[in-house]
Amino acid sequence: MTAVLVGGAFAGLLSVTGTPRTPTAHAVPEGKGSGAAAKAASNASEAAGAAKPGRPPAAASAPRAKAPVSVVQIVAHPDDDLYFMNPDVSQSLRSATPLTSVYLTAGESDGVNARPRDAAVTEPDKAGYAEARQNGIRAAYAEMATGSRTSPWDRTALPTAGGAYAEMDTLREKPQVTLVWLQLREAGSISDDRPHSLSGLWHGRIGALGSQRSTGSPVDADFAYTKDQVVATVTGLLERFRPTFVRMQDPTPGTYPKTGKLRDHQDHLYGARFAQAALARYASTPGHPHVGVQNYLGYPTSALPHTLDPETAGAKLKTLKTYAWLDGVNDCGTLAGCGDLKVAARPAGRGWAQTVRYARGTSTSWVQRDGEGGLRAFSVLDGHLAAWRQPAGGGAWRGPALLPGGGLDSGVTSVALPDGRLAVYGTRTTLSGLTGDGPTGYRREVVTTAQSAPGGAFGPWRSLGTPERNDASGTSDISAPAVTVDGEGRATVLLRDSRHRLTAREQWADGGWGPWRTLGGTDVYGDPVAATDGTGRVHVFASTPRTVLTWAGQGSGGPLVGPVRTGLPATTLALSASAAPDGDGVRLWFRKPASGDLRSADFSGPGPVSPVTELPGGVAGFGPVSGGDGLLAVRSRTGFLATAPHGRAAAGGPVWRLEKFLFAGAPDAGTDGVAAIGLDGRLHWTPAAR
Repeated sequence: MTAVLVGGAFAGLLSVTGTPRTPTAHAVPEGKGSGAAAKAASNASEAAGAAKPGRPPAAASAPRAKAPVSVVQIVAHPDDDLYFMNPDVSQSLRSATPLTSVYLTAGESDGVNARPRDAAVTEPDKAGYAEARQNGIRAAYAEMATGSRTSPWDRTALPTAGGAYAEMDTLREKPQVTLVWLQLREAGSISDDRPHSLSGLWHGRIGALGSQRSTGSPVDADFAYTKDQVVATVTGLLERFRPTFVRMQDPTPGTYPKTGKLRDHQDHLYGARFAQAALARYASTPGHPHVGVQNYLGYPTSALPHTLDPETAGAKLKTLKTYAWLDGVNDCGTLAGCGDLKVAARPAGRGWAQTVRYARGTSTSWVQRDGEGGLRAFSVLDGHLAAWRQPAGGGAWRGPALLPGGGLDSGVTSVALPDGRLAVYGTRTTLSGLTGDGPTGYRREVVTTAQSAPGGAFGPWRSLGTPERNDASGTSDISAPAVTVDGEGRATVLLRDSRHRLTAREQWADGGWGPWRTLGGTDVYGDPVAATDGTGRVHVFASTPRTVLTWAGQGSGGPLVGPVRTGLPATTLALSASAAPDGDGVRLWFRKPASGDLRSADFSGPGPVSPVTELPGGVAGFGPVSGGDGLLAVRSRTGFLATAPHGRAAAGGPVWRLEKFLFAGAPDAGTDGVAAIGLDGRLHWTPAAR
C-alpha cells in the first residue's frame, strides 16, 4: 500500500503496465533579489521545513524563470468543460492563453445521437456518438476562439505515457488551442453500479479499463489502461503542456443522505481523483512551472442560485447550442453528426448555462500584516503552501517560498493572532491504497500551521481532523474553513459538513483543541465566512439557497449562538465579511443572483442593522466581493480583476478599473492594495491610490 499526499512527494505509486499593466507589480521568483524581503522569504521556507544544516528543506523551490501562462483542463466527458467551467474557458481563449482540454472518456453513453423524441427509432452507434460529441466540442471551441465553428483542426495520434495513443486536435488558426481525447469507456450511469468505469478501475474492481474509439479517430487500435497507466498518461500530458493552472472537476461532491447516491456523476468524481493523482506525481518532478488548481462544482449547481448575468449566460448558452448541433446543418462532413443531439432539447442543462461555481477556493482572507509590519500573502501551488512577503513600508514582493508538507487543496485562509503571529488554515487530501484497496484510501481533513514567533518561521502542519464521522465512502464533502480568533488568541475553525450544517472546533487555553461539534443550520452551501467587530465580538455567516444564516458570539470571546435567519434575500452563495468601516459591527458582502450586482449589509447582532445596499455601476462577474478598508476587488464579467475605491469618497458609486489579467480563486483587498494570484501562479499586486 502506498500513501500519497496529493501535491506532495510521490513515490512508488504503481509500476507502469495578458501582460499586467502598471501599477500592478509581480512577485519576484524565489531565489531572485536580495535584502530583507528575500531574507525573510528564505527564512520562512527554511524554518518551516526544519531543514538540517547543509540540506535544503523538503519543499524548497529551485530558482525558476517566469513561466508563460498555460492552462490545462481535465474533465470526464465531452461537454463537462462547457457546462461547468465556462465562462472561464472562453475568457482564457479570448486572452490567447495556451489552453488544452483533456477528455478522459469518450462519452459514448448508449450510442444514440438523437433528440429524446427520436431516440426510440435511432440505431445505437457508440463510436458514432463519440464522434458526434467530438465534432460538437471542436465546433464550440473553434467558434469561441475564432468566431467560426468550421475553423479547421489538425488531428493526430499522440503516444501516451500509458503505452497507448490518444487523439490530439490542434486548432489550425489558433494552434495554442488543443483538445486531447483519451477515449476510455464511460460509466453510462450517474450513480448505478458499473464496474467497467473509472470508478471500478479506481477501486480495483477491474484490472484495466478498455477504450471506446470514435469513428474517424486517428487512433487506429483499441487498448486498455490499468489504474496506473491512466495516472501515467495524464501525468505525461501535464509534462507535455506544462500548465501553470489546472481546471478540474470536484473529487468530493458528497452524497444524498437519504439514498446514499452521489450528488454528481461518478465519472466526474473519479475522473477528478485520477487528475489529483496525476498532479501529485507531476508535482514531484523537477523543473516544471508552479501549478495552481481550481475545482468546479457539477450537477449540484442545479439546485443553487444562478451566478451569471444575462449577457454572460447568453454567451455561454450560444456555445452550448453550437455543441448541441441545434441548427442541424451538416457542416462537419460526417454521417455521425456535428454535435450532441441528446442535449439539443435542453441545451442549457439543468440551469448549468446560467451558473459557474467553484468548489472551495473563494477565501478573501489570505493576505495579512505580519508582526514586523510587512504583508504576507498565501496560496497553494504544487499542493504546497506558497508564501510571499512585502517588507514593512512597501516595496517589491518576494516569493513564492513553498513550505514543506503537500496535499493542500486550493483555498487557504489566514488570520493574525493577538501576539503578532500569523496562522494559515486549509484542507488537505490524502490518497492511499492506489494499488486498489478500495474506498478507504481517500481522506480530506482540516490542517493548520502557525508562525513560531512574530515574523518567524511557520511550524509543521497540524491536523484538526474532520467532522465527518463515517467517511468510508471517501466522499467527504466539506467546505474550506473559516477561522475566528478571540482576544486571548484562541481560534475557532468553522466548516460546512457533508450534511450541509455548520460545524466548529474550538481551541482551548492550553493550545489543544476540543472535539468537532455541530452548530446547526440546514441547506448550508458554499464556504462559511467570519469576521470580528471592534468590540471583539465574532460574527459568522453561511449561505443557503434562499437566504443567509448567522451565528454571533456572546460578547468578546463568548460562545457562538445561532443559527439565526438574517432576512437577507438569496445570494450567489459566495460571501465575504469584514469589520464595518465605522468600527461598529461587521459588513457582509455578497452578489445578487442572475446579475452579478454587488450588495452589502451591516450587522452588529443577529440581524442586519442597515438595509441591503446596492452598489451602482456594477461590473457583473461572479464570486466573492472583497471589501477592504476603502477598496473593493471583484472578478468582472471579462474575468479580469476589477478594483475600485469605496466609502465616502465614492458616494456616487465605485469607479472601476480593470487589471487585464485572469486570476485564480478570489482577490484580497486591504488597506494597502489588492492581491490576486494570476493563472501564471504569481502574485499580482495593485497598490492603493495615495
